[in-house]
Amino acid sequence: MIEQYEYEDQRYVEDVNDTYEGDDLGITMQSASCRFKVWTPKAAEVQLLLYPPSADGSPEEYSDRSGQLKPNEIPMNKQAQGIWHVEMSGDWCGYRYMIQTTFGDGRREIAVDPYARAVTMNGEMGVIVRLEHTDPEGWKEDVRPGLESPVDAVLYELHVRDFSIHPSSEMKYRGKYLAFTETGLLDSEGNSIGIDHLTELGITHVHLLPVFDFATVDEAQVDASNSDRSNYNWGYDPLHYNVPEGSYATRADEPETRIREFKSMVLALHQKGIGVIMDVVYNHTFDTARSSFEKLYPGYYYRQWEDGTYSNGSGTGNEVATERHMVRKFIMDSVRYWAEEYHVDGFRFDLMGLIDTATMKSLAADLHEKVSPSILIYGEPWGALESPLGDDMTLKGDQRESGFAVFNDNFRGAIKGDSDGAGTGFATGAEGAEENVWVGVRGAITDFTSAPTETINYVTAHDNLNLWDKVAYTQGLKGTLGFISYDEDGSVKGCDNVQQAVQQASPYKQVELGHVLENEMVRRCLLANGIVLTSQGIPFLAAGDELLRTKFGDANSHESGDVVNAIRWEYKKQFKPVFDYYRGLIRLRRAHSVFRLRTRGEIEQNIRLLEQDKGVLAYELLGTASGDSWKRVIVAYNAAKESRTLSIPSAQWHVVVEQGRAGTDIIRTVVGGELSIPAISMTVMYCS
Repeated sequence: MIEQYEYEDQRYVEDVNDTYEGDDLGITMQSASCRFKVWTPKAAEVQLLLYPPSADGSPEEYSDRSGQLKPNEIPMNKQAQGIWHVEMSGDWCGYRYMIQTTFGDGRREIAVDPYARAVTMNGEMGVIVRLEHTDPEGWKEDVRPGLESPVDAVLYELHVRDFSIHPSSEMKYRGKYLAFTETGLLDSEGNSIGIDHLTELGITHVHLLPVFDFATVDEAQVDASNSDRSNYNWGYDPLHYNVPEGSYATRADEPETRIREFKSMVLALHQKGIGVIMDVVYNHTFDTARSSFEKLYPGYYYRQWEDGTYSNGSGTGNEVATERHMVRKFIMDSVRYWAEEYHVDGFRFDLMGLIDTATMKSLAADLHEKVSPSILIYGEPWGALESPLGDDMTLKGDQRESGFAVFNDNFRGAIKGDSDGAGTGFATGAEGAEENVWVGVRGAITDFTSAPTETINYVTAHDNLNLWDKVAYTQGLKGTLGFISYDEDGSVKGCDNVQQAVQQASPYKQVELGHVLENEMVRRCLLANGIVLTSQGIPFLAAGDELLRTKFGDANSHESGDVVNAIRWEYKKQFKPVFDYYRGLIRLRRAHSVFRLRTRGEIEQNIRLLEQDKGVLAYELLGTASGDSWKRVIVAYNAAKESRTLSIPSAQWHVVVEQGRAGTDIIRTVVGGELSIPAISMTVMYCS
């Protein structure tokens, strides 16, 4: 049987007789045997290369290249559907292995098993492990935090190393998975930091930047003092999709350690009631020619143009052909593996536009049916460059009624303006942005969603300018605050290195301690994320926004090292009123279902516009329909530099958010038909 995939410029033909439906690719461990299966239908011969466990943990000890010891070559047997397999009796735990393929033209390749679940340092070899030996104490009793609806989530995007690497964290496991297990940490003024800070803040899920094994960080050269730009990365350079990154483990040279410590991190977060989202990058790989995909089946895993050249819709050198049967299967197997073996609670898809819509719909249905309906799935509904995928790209609108959500860049731009420049939005001083904000406030149901469960509402993420720096750009303060500028060759303008540039910068030069909430930049930041946290949909915060985190104007800090990226925990005591405001807004959202309506119909029936003009947007929510104890709620945003007065329905209104104070406690009561909203702020009030 032949299946055909039509692209705009090409037709790819796949023989489904060479596709496999089983769920046992890779290694299957039995009590007294070990079975290997690999899919490589075009190979003429396949051998399993088996290396004994290394005495000192070094993969090089038994490397073919070192000449110290040749591997044991075990022929694999060909089955139907492109499968090669071999089963061996005995206990092979700790042994390293590779797959050697020989093709009809005599070409020979040696590859790491793409289904490998453990690897040596820097991913040079696969390793045989018994996964049950990697479970930390209490793992079998681990419970996934409950989530009735995606809109009940409050997402917090975070890089594992950034979380703990700064000296101000004073953590034992700086830069490691285990930093999330450290509790009871306080700063000099008694403020919680680390995982207790996350609990206090009230977020429901930590969204971790890629934590699968990635390529460009040397796991042998990472320690707590290493801030070299050349050995830091966000992880968007996939190497092995089914193995945790080793640089975040205490021992990257012990294959089981990274697995056990990743699970320990998940367990610690779950015990705090916090779910774990994995940022996954199935749209491209770090390398093409040297990838296991290409070595095992040349030309199959990557999209090509009509002339046979590989397409590059990712902007990073290649794009994975997700629409092909075995590629789709690999992705679905991989996410389900993470959800089941590691108890991961959701997945964020990088450049989801390059993943075909059928794959996204299939994996969402599979995870929700076979793992948990609470699994969160969302991604970027765009690509980077032109792709032959064409109409099958997963773009805004393609997620409708399909069980996953997309980032709402329309709302993002309406609130803050462009991502890397001085362009303004509603919260940063633009005129005429009220209508677009109003569309976003209602969960984009008149834009591209069928329900608010399908929109990720945010203003900034790890890439582009973070919120504090973006607001500074819009206010013309880039030079005044001494932000970093780079030359075309990547060198820092006016400084010898990045560290010197950071030392010379004054990102909070205009913030008067003791009067933090009176600062205009601070108020614009609070307004921007205040809109996110009170709108219908799924709110998403970038780590450190609640601490006025700066990256010193670095808009693409993926290789800028700890000196730019590390979260500086001393900012909590410095900007405690800002943290308290975020915590109050999150508490408000989680306590009152009127901010978390589930359906388009509920939004249409229970949200009413009150004012939309000249930097002011105000609306009323009816709480009774969602079972809220507050019968009516008014939310008002004022982005103008002066206070504004608007007419409101006559009632006794209890103000719970106003001028830097936020929560569920009553600040004051308003009786009558008018409300004065302070400049650059938001007000929330209710009547019962």
